[in-house]
Amino acid sequence: MAQAEMTETGNGGPANRPTGSRVRSLLDRWRGDPGIWRRGIALAAVAVLLALLMSLHAQIPNRIGNLGSLTETFLPWLGIFIPVILVVALMRRSATALIALLVPAVIWLNLFGGLHTDKSGGGGDLTVATHNVNADNPDPQGTAKDVAASGADVLALQELPAGQVSTYEEALAGTYKYHSVQGTVGLWSKYPMSDTQPVNIRLGWTRAMRSTVTTPAGEVEVYVAHMPSVRVKLNSGFTANQRDNSADALGEAIAHEQHSKVVLLGDLNGTMNDRSLNAVTSQMRSTQGAAGNGFGFSWPAAFPMARIDQIMVKGIEPVSSWTLPRTDSDHLPIAARIKM
Repeated sequence: MAQAEMTETGNGGPANRPTGSRVRSLLDRWRGDPGIWRRGIALAAVAVLLALLMSLHAQIPNRIGNLGSLTETFLPWLGIFIPVILVVALMRRSATALIALLVPAVIWLNLFGGLHTDKSGGGGDLTVATHNVNADNPDPQGTAKDVAASGADVLALQELPAGQVSTYEEALAGTYKYHSVQGTVGLWSKYPMSDTQPVNIRLGWTRAMRSTVTTPAGEVEVYVAHMPSVRVKLNSGFTANQRDNSADALGEAIAHEQHSKVVLLGDLNGTMNDRSLNAVTSQMRSTQGAAGNGFGFSWPAAFPMARIDQIMVKGIEPVSSWTLPRTDSDHLPIAARIKM
């Protein structure tokens, strides 16, 4: 009776063969194939090379076109080769390649798997946000209102054109009582600001500042920074020397900071994996890494591939961290909730 009710396929086989039967059939074919260990040797070698690249990325020299920093900037994306190798290995029916693939898969999970668990919590004393608004932003007023709507108590903006500073000031005046613009960076706060001054990051013009913000939970030193841009060029590789020098200067300033509680908001034009930012990243925690969910990529806004905008803390506990909706900038704004 059961056989009579089974629908037949066009080639005479059952249309609804149990999944377990298909898997057993596949395993039977593989067990009877003497070439499963000989095929895919080159593919297995590619998997091993991928594993070495991810595990030894710190050993890739920067002497040639800052190749090490370039690799570290897009390090998470090396994981995209894992499913590609998996599909090819299955098509080739190569047990050797499948076993070799376990090595890069485990390394990638060890490096980045923790970022995919939601570490955000409740509470906190202060919400901070930062956004590179883009000097060519066609709607600065709308962008300012969008980021203010995030509910941030303290807001940092970078890449402010001199001719549009007043537009941002007017758009944010109703939300933030205190603010200061130094060069092309600015800080807006709902709480009093004092001792505000530019920070020298060895550029010759101002792209960094600091200010003491007195919140209901106590004082916190807030740094705003916009590191020099980097470029990828065929003839010179990843050009980042100016950015690296500025990162060293910013790291020195933060290291000599007298306040015990420090927040850094800004566009660092580099990720937490980039060794060239060690002067900063070695002494501060990323709110995304500590209390976020996912990579939190912020650039480019149309298809985010790297988190080069950062919120980092020192002497403060991150509670949650997230990416804000897109504005008319080429960066996404980011925000975090911190506990003083």
